[in-house]
Amino acid sequence: MLKRLDLYIIQKFIGTYFLALMLIICIVIIFDISEKIDYFKAAPLGKIIFSYYLNFIPFFINTFSSLFVFITVIYFTSAMAYNTEIIAILSSGISFMRMLYPYFISALLIFLFSAALNHFVIPPANVVRLQFEEQYMSSRPYSKKSSDLHLQIEPGIYLYMSNFYLTGNRATHFSLERFENGALKSKLYADYAVYDENKKVWKLNNYFIRDLSDSTETIVEGKALDTVVNFSAEELKQRDDIITSMNYFELKAKIAELKMRGQNTSKAILEQYNRTSIPFSVFVLTLIGVSLSSRKVRGGIGMQIGLGIAISFIYILLLRFGEVFTQVGIANILFAAWAPNILFALIAVILYIRAPK
Repeated sequence: MLKRLDLYIIQKFIGTYFLALMLIICIVIIFDISEKIDYFKAAPLGKIIFSYYLNFIPFFINTFSSLFVFITVIYFTSAMAYNTEIIAILSSGISFMRMLYPYFISALLIFLFSAALNHFVIPPANVVRLQFEEQYMSSRPYSKKSSDLHLQIEPGIYLYMSNFYLTGNRATHFSLERFENGALKSKLYADYAVYDENKKVWKLNNYFIRDLSDSTETIVEGKALDTVVNFSAEELKQRDDIITSMNYFELKAKIAELKMRGQNTSKAILEQYNRTSIPFSVFVLTLIGVSLSSRKVRGGIGMQIGLGIAISFIYILLLRFGEVFTQVGIANILFAAWAPNILFALIAVILYIRAPK
Protein backbone atom coordinates (compact mmCIF):
# COMPACT_ATOMS: atom_id res chain seq x y z
CA MET A 1 0.00 0.00 0.00
CA LEU A 2 1.11 3.54 -0.69
CA LYS A 3 2.18 5.42 2.42
CA ARG A 4 2.00 9.14 3.09
CA LEU A 5 5.62 9.59 1.99
CA ASP A 6 4.87 7.83 -1.30
CA LEU A 7 1.89 10.08 -2.01
CA TYR A 8 3.96 13.13 -1.09
CA ILE A 9 6.71 12.26 -3.60
CA ILE A 10 4.24 11.22 -6.33
CA GLN A 11 2.34 14.48 -5.90
CA LYS A 12 5.56 16.47 -6.18
CA PHE A 13 6.75 14.45 -9.19
CA ILE A 14 3.52 14.56 -11.24
CA GLY A 15 2.64 18.10 -10.20
CA THR A 16 6.05 19.53 -11.04
CA TYR A 17 6.13 17.59 -14.33
CA PHE A 18 2.85 19.00 -15.63
CA LEU A 19 3.66 22.48 -14.31
CA ALA A 20 6.96 22.40 -16.23
CA LEU A 21 5.11 21.19 -19.33
CA MET A 22 2.60 24.03 -19.21
CA LEU A 23 5.28 26.69 -18.70
CA ILE A 24 7.50 25.40 -21.49
CA ILE A 25 4.55 24.97 -23.87
CA CYS A 26 3.47 28.59 -23.32
CA ILE A 27 7.01 29.81 -24.05
CA VAL A 28 7.34 27.60 -27.14
CA ILE A 29 3.97 28.73 -28.54
CA ILE A 30 4.94 32.39 -28.14
CA PHE A 31 8.23 31.88 -30.00
CA ASP A 32 6.50 29.72 -32.64
CA ILE A 33 3.87 32.40 -33.31
CA SER A 34 6.52 35.10 -33.68
CA GLU A 35 8.44 32.89 -36.14
CA LYS A 36 5.42 31.90 -38.27
CA ILE A 37 3.29 35.03 -38.07
CA ASP A 38 3.63 35.64 -41.81
CA TYR A 39 2.18 32.21 -42.61
CA PHE A 40 -0.66 32.64 -40.12
CA LYS A 41 -1.94 35.79 -41.84
CA ALA A 42 -3.60 33.66 -44.51
CA ALA A 43 -5.08 31.11 -42.07
CA PRO A 44 -8.32 31.51 -40.09
CA LEU A 45 -7.84 31.92 -36.36
CA GLY A 46 -9.92 28.81 -35.64
CA LYS A 47 -7.67 26.63 -37.81
CA ILE A 48 -4.53 28.08 -36.22
CA ILE A 49 -5.81 27.15 -32.76
CA PHE A 50 -7.63 23.87 -33.39
CA SER A 51 -5.89 22.45 -36.47
CA TYR A 52 -2.32 23.51 -35.74
CA TYR A 53 -1.62 24.25 -32.08
CA LEU A 54 -4.11 21.81 -30.57
CA ASN A 55 -2.33 19.06 -32.56
CA PHE A 56 1.16 20.56 -32.16
CA ILE A 57 1.08 20.45 -28.35
CA PRO A 58 0.89 16.60 -27.98
CA PHE A 59 3.68 16.26 -30.57
CA PHE A 60 5.88 18.72 -28.67
CA ILE A 61 5.10 17.15 -25.28
CA ASN A 62 6.23 13.70 -26.37
CA THR A 63 9.27 14.94 -28.26
CA PHE A 64 10.76 16.40 -25.08
CA SER A 65 8.93 14.34 -22.46
CA SER A 66 12.14 12.67 -21.26
CA LEU A 67 13.82 16.05 -20.87
CA PHE A 68 10.91 17.36 -18.79
CA VAL A 69 10.91 14.26 -16.58
CA PHE A 70 14.63 14.54 -15.90
CA ILE A 71 14.52 18.24 -15.09
CA THR A 72 11.46 17.64 -12.89
CA VAL A 73 13.22 14.93 -10.86
CA ILE A 74 16.40 17.00 -10.56
CA TYR A 75 14.47 20.09 -9.47
CA PHE A 76 12.18 18.77 -6.74
CA THR A 77 14.63 16.15 -5.42
CA SER A 78 17.37 18.80 -5.14
CA ALA A 79 14.93 21.02 -3.29
CA MET A 80 14.12 18.15 -0.90
CA ALA A 81 17.82 17.50 -0.33
CA TYR A 82 18.53 21.22 0.23
CA ASN A 83 15.76 21.31 2.84
CA THR A 84 17.30 18.17 4.47
CA GLU A 85 14.16 16.15 3.73
CA ILE A 86 16.21 13.37 2.12
CA ILE A 87 18.42 13.14 5.21
CA ALA A 88 15.30 12.91 7.40
CA ILE A 89 13.81 10.16 5.22
CA LEU A 90 16.97 8.03 5.26
CA SER A 91 17.54 8.66 8.97
CA SER A 92 14.05 7.38 9.78
CA GLY A 93 15.06 3.90 8.62
CA ILE A 94 13.70 4.06 5.07
CA SER A 95 16.24 2.69 2.62
CA PHE A 96 17.28 4.53 -0.52
CA MET A 97 15.79 1.69 -2.58
CA ARG A 98 12.45 2.03 -0.76
CA MET A 99 12.48 5.78 -1.33
CA LEU A 100 12.71 5.11 -5.09
CA TYR A 101 9.33 3.30 -5.18
CA PRO A 102 7.13 6.40 -5.56
CA TYR A 103 9.57 7.78 -8.15
CA PHE A 104 9.16 4.70 -10.32
CA ILE A 105 5.39 4.60 -9.81
CA SER A 106 5.28 8.16 -11.15
CA ALA A 107 7.64 7.21 -13.98
CA LEU A 108 5.38 4.27 -14.88
CA LEU A 109 2.34 6.56 -15.11
CA ILE A 110 4.23 8.98 -17.37
CA PHE A 111 5.57 6.08 -19.48
CA LEU A 112 2.05 4.73 -20.08
CA PHE A 113 0.76 8.22 -20.85
CA SER A 114 3.64 8.92 -23.26
CA ALA A 115 3.48 5.53 -25.01
CA ALA A 116 -0.29 5.87 -25.55
CA LEU A 117 0.26 9.33 -27.03
CA ASN A 118 3.02 8.00 -29.30
CA HIS A 119 1.13 5.04 -30.71
CA PHE A 120 -2.48 6.21 -30.89
CA VAL A 121 -3.03 9.94 -30.14
CA ILE A 122 -0.21 11.84 -31.85
CA PRO A 123 -0.41 10.12 -35.29
CA PRO A 124 -3.98 11.30 -36.07
CA ALA A 125 -3.10 14.70 -34.59
CA ASN A 126 -0.12 14.87 -36.93
CA VAL A 127 -2.40 14.22 -39.92
CA VAL A 128 -4.30 17.45 -39.22
CA ARG A 129 -1.14 19.39 -38.35
CA LEU A 130 0.69 18.33 -41.52
CA GLN A 131 -2.35 19.18 -43.66
CA PHE A 132 -2.37 22.66 -42.12
CA GLU A 133 1.34 23.10 -42.83
CA GLU A 134 0.93 22.05 -46.46
CA GLN A 135 -2.06 24.33 -46.99
CA TYR A 136 -0.86 27.50 -45.28
CA MET A 137 2.89 27.16 -44.81
CA SER A 138 3.88 25.62 -48.16
CA SER A 139 5.64 22.89 -46.23
CA ARG A 140 6.17 20.15 -48.82
CA PRO A 141 9.37 18.31 -47.87
CA TYR A 142 9.53 15.84 -50.73
CA SER A 143 11.62 15.70 -53.87
CA LYS A 144 10.17 17.16 -57.09
CA LYS A 145 11.85 14.40 -59.10
CA SER A 146 12.50 10.73 -58.45
CA SER A 147 14.94 8.62 -60.45
CA ASP A 148 15.43 4.88 -61.04
CA LEU A 149 12.37 3.67 -59.16
CA HIS A 150 12.29 -0.13 -58.76
CA LEU A 151 9.23 -1.39 -56.87
CA GLN A 152 7.46 -4.68 -56.30
CA ILE A 153 3.87 -3.42 -56.22
CA GLU A 154 2.38 -6.91 -55.81
CA PRO A 155 3.96 -10.35 -55.33
CA GLY A 156 5.64 -11.14 -58.65
CA ILE A 157 4.79 -7.78 -60.29
CA TYR A 158 7.59 -5.22 -60.63
CA LEU A 159 7.34 -1.57 -61.65
CA TYR A 160 10.20 0.51 -63.01
CA MET A 161 10.42 4.22 -63.89
CA SER A 162 13.53 5.91 -65.17
CA ASN A 163 12.33 9.30 -63.91
CA PHE A 164 9.16 10.58 -62.29
CA TYR A 165 8.30 14.29 -62.29
CA LEU A 166 5.77 15.62 -59.79
CA THR A 167 4.90 18.42 -62.18
CA GLY A 168 2.43 16.76 -64.51
CA ASN A 169 2.67 13.31 -62.84
CA ARG A 170 4.88 12.20 -65.71
CA ALA A 171 7.08 9.07 -65.74
CA THR A 172 9.67 8.18 -68.39
CA HIS A 173 10.62 4.64 -69.49
CA PHE A 174 7.64 3.13 -67.69
CA SER A 175 7.93 -0.66 -67.34
CA LEU A 176 5.71 -3.28 -65.70
CA GLU A 177 6.89 -6.92 -65.48
CA ARG A 178 5.06 -10.02 -64.21
CA PHE A 179 6.97 -13.10 -63.01
CA GLU A 180 5.75 -16.58 -62.05
CA ASN A 181 8.10 -19.01 -60.33
CA GLY A 182 11.03 -16.80 -61.30
CA ALA A 183 10.14 -16.78 -65.00
CA LEU A 184 9.08 -13.67 -66.92
CA LYS A 185 5.49 -14.05 -68.17
CA SER A 186 4.72 -10.58 -69.50
CA LYS A 187 6.23 -7.13 -69.87
CA LEU A 188 4.57 -3.81 -70.56
CA TYR A 189 6.79 -0.90 -71.62
CA ALA A 190 6.05 2.72 -72.57
CA ASP A 191 8.29 5.61 -73.54
CA TYR A 192 6.45 7.72 -71.01
CA ALA A 193 3.30 7.57 -68.86
CA VAL A 194 1.10 10.19 -67.22
CA TYR A 195 -1.01 9.49 -64.14
CA ASP A 196 -4.63 10.72 -64.35
CA GLU A 197 -5.64 11.67 -60.80
CA ASN A 198 -9.34 11.82 -61.69
CA LYS A 199 -9.62 8.41 -63.40
CA LYS A 200 -6.87 6.80 -61.26
CA VAL A 201 -5.21 5.30 -64.33
CA TRP A 202 -1.82 5.53 -66.03
CA LYS A 203 -1.98 6.85 -69.62
CA LEU A 204 0.77 5.11 -71.60
CA ASN A 205 2.33 6.54 -74.73
CA ASN A 206 4.29 4.61 -77.38
CA TYR A 207 3.87 1.29 -75.64
CA PHE A 208 4.37 -2.37 -76.36
CA ILE A 209 3.20 -5.48 -74.48
CA ARG A 210 5.24 -8.67 -74.63
CA ASP A 211 3.26 -11.75 -73.57
CA LEU A 212 5.13 -14.99 -72.73
CA SER A 213 2.37 -16.79 -70.87
CA ASP A 214 1.74 -19.25 -73.71
CA SER A 215 4.21 -21.38 -75.56
CA THR A 216 4.41 -18.67 -78.23
CA GLU A 217 5.52 -15.09 -77.71
CA THR A 218 3.18 -12.29 -78.77
CA ILE A 219 3.89 -8.56 -78.97
CA VAL A 220 1.27 -5.82 -79.12
CA GLU A 221 2.24 -2.22 -79.89
CA GLY A 222 0.31 1.04 -79.86
CA LYS A 223 0.36 4.80 -79.42
CA ALA A 224 -1.86 5.22 -76.35
CA LEU A 225 -3.29 2.95 -73.65
CA ASP A 226 -4.95 3.49 -70.28
CA THR A 227 -4.04 0.92 -67.64
CA VAL A 228 -4.81 0.39 -63.96
CA VAL A 229 -1.78 -0.30 -61.74
CA ASN A 230 -1.72 -0.93 -57.99
CA PHE A 231 0.45 2.15 -57.55
CA SER A 232 -0.56 5.81 -57.74
CA ALA A 233 1.36 9.05 -58.19
CA GLU A 234 0.02 10.22 -54.82
CA GLU A 235 2.34 7.72 -53.12
CA LEU A 236 5.34 9.52 -54.59
CA LYS A 237 4.01 12.83 -53.31
CA GLN A 238 3.86 11.76 -49.69
CA ARG A 239 5.88 13.80 -47.24
CA ASP A 240 9.12 12.32 -45.94
CA ASP A 241 7.65 12.45 -42.42
CA ILE A 242 4.32 10.82 -43.34
CA ILE A 243 5.13 7.87 -41.04
CA THR A 244 4.68 10.18 -38.02
CA SER A 245 0.97 10.37 -38.91
CA MET A 246 0.44 6.59 -38.77
CA ASN A 247 -0.79 4.83 -35.65
CA TYR A 248 0.65 1.54 -34.39
CA PHE A 249 -1.31 -0.70 -36.77
CA GLU A 250 -0.93 1.58 -39.81
CA LEU A 251 2.82 1.79 -39.24
CA LYS A 252 3.14 -2.01 -39.08
CA ALA A 253 1.19 -2.29 -42.35
CA LYS A 254 3.39 0.39 -43.95
CA ILE A 255 6.57 -1.46 -42.96
CA ALA A 256 5.20 -4.69 -44.47
CA GLU A 257 4.31 -2.80 -47.66
CA LEU A 258 7.77 -1.22 -47.92
CA LYS A 259 9.42 -4.62 -47.44
CA MET A 260 7.24 -6.14 -50.14
CA ARG A 261 8.16 -3.34 -52.55
CA GLY A 262 11.86 -3.60 -51.76
CA GLN A 263 12.05 -0.03 -50.42
CA ASN A 264 14.10 1.28 -47.51
CA THR A 265 12.33 0.47 -44.23
CA SER A 266 14.93 1.78 -41.77
CA LYS A 267 13.18 5.09 -41.06
CA ALA A 268 9.79 3.45 -40.50
CA ILE A 269 11.20 0.68 -38.28
CA LEU A 270 13.21 3.20 -36.25
CA GLU A 271 10.04 5.25 -35.78
CA GLN A 272 8.27 2.11 -34.55
CA TYR A 273 11.00 1.31 -32.00
CA ASN A 274 11.41 4.92 -30.85
CA ARG A 275 7.74 5.18 -29.96
CA THR A 276 8.45 2.74 -27.12
CA SER A 277 12.15 3.29 -26.37
CA ILE A 278 11.87 7.07 -25.87
CA PRO A 279 9.01 6.85 -23.32
CA PHE A 280 10.88 4.00 -21.58
CA SER A 281 13.79 6.38 -20.96
CA VAL A 282 11.79 8.01 -18.14
CA PHE A 283 12.76 5.07 -15.88
CA VAL A 284 16.47 5.44 -16.64
CA LEU A 285 16.49 9.22 -16.38
CA THR A 286 14.46 9.11 -13.17
CA LEU A 287 17.08 6.88 -11.51
CA ILE A 288 19.89 9.16 -12.73
CA GLY A 289 18.03 12.24 -11.53
CA VAL A 290 17.39 10.90 -8.02
CA SER A 291 20.94 9.58 -7.67
CA LEU A 292 22.43 12.90 -8.75
CA SER A 293 20.22 15.25 -6.78
CA SER A 294 19.62 13.39 -3.50
CA ARG A 295 22.86 14.73 -2.02
CA LYS A 296 22.80 18.15 -0.37
CA VAL A 297 25.43 20.40 -1.97
CA ARG A 298 26.70 23.88 -1.25
CA GLY A 299 25.47 26.71 -3.42
CA GLY A 300 21.89 25.49 -3.90
CA ILE A 301 20.37 23.44 -6.71
CA GLY A 302 21.56 25.48 -9.71
CA MET A 303 24.55 23.23 -10.48
CA GLN A 304 22.41 20.07 -10.31
CA ILE A 305 19.76 21.51 -12.63
CA GLY A 306 22.45 22.60 -15.10
CA LEU A 307 23.99 19.12 -15.01
CA GLY A 308 20.56 17.57 -15.52
CA ILE A 309 19.88 19.70 -18.59
CA ALA A 310 23.30 18.84 -20.04
CA ILE A 311 22.72 15.09 -19.59
CA SER A 312 19.25 15.40 -21.17
CA PHE A 313 20.63 17.08 -24.27
CA ILE A 314 23.36 14.43 -24.57
CA TYR A 315 20.60 11.80 -24.52
CA ILE A 316 18.64 13.61 -27.27
CA LEU A 317 21.84 14.01 -29.29
CA LEU A 318 22.50 10.26 -29.12
CA LEU A 319 18.98 9.61 -30.42
CA ARG A 320 19.63 11.87 -33.42
CA PHE A 321 22.96 10.12 -34.11
CA GLY A 322 21.09 6.81 -34.08
CA GLU A 323 18.69 8.09 -36.76
CA VAL A 324 21.57 9.17 -39.00
CA PHE A 325 23.52 5.91 -38.53
CA THR A 326 20.51 3.72 -39.39
CA GLN A 327 19.65 5.71 -42.51
CA VAL A 328 23.16 5.26 -43.92
CA GLY A 329 23.25 1.60 -42.84
CA ILE A 330 26.02 1.91 -40.24
CA ALA A 331 24.07 0.77 -37.17
CA ASN A 332 21.50 -1.92 -36.44
CA ILE A 333 18.06 -0.29 -36.12
CA LEU A 334 17.07 -2.03 -32.87
CA PHE A 335 20.43 -1.19 -31.31
CA ALA A 336 20.26 2.44 -32.47
CA ALA A 337 16.80 2.84 -30.90
CA TRP A 338 17.78 1.34 -27.54
CA ALA A 339 21.50 2.25 -27.33
CA PRO A 340 20.90 5.57 -25.46
CA ASN A 341 18.79 3.73 -22.86
CA ILE A 342 21.41 1.00 -22.48
CA LEU A 343 24.27 3.49 -22.10
CA PHE A 344 22.39 5.70 -19.66
CA ALA A 345 21.19 2.65 -17.70
CA LEU A 346 24.84 1.78 -17.02
CA ILE A 347 25.46 5.36 -15.91
CA ALA A 348 22.33 5.19 -13.73
CA VAL A 349 23.57 2.02 -11.98
CA ILE A 350 26.97 3.63 -11.24
CA LEU A 351 25.32 6.80 -9.88
CA TYR A 352 22.89 4.73 -7.82
CA ILE A 353 25.77 2.81 -6.21
CA ARG A 354 27.51 6.08 -5.36
CA ALA A 355 24.36 7.85 -4.12
CA PRO A 356 24.09 8.59 -0.37
CA LYS A 357 22.35 5.75 1.46
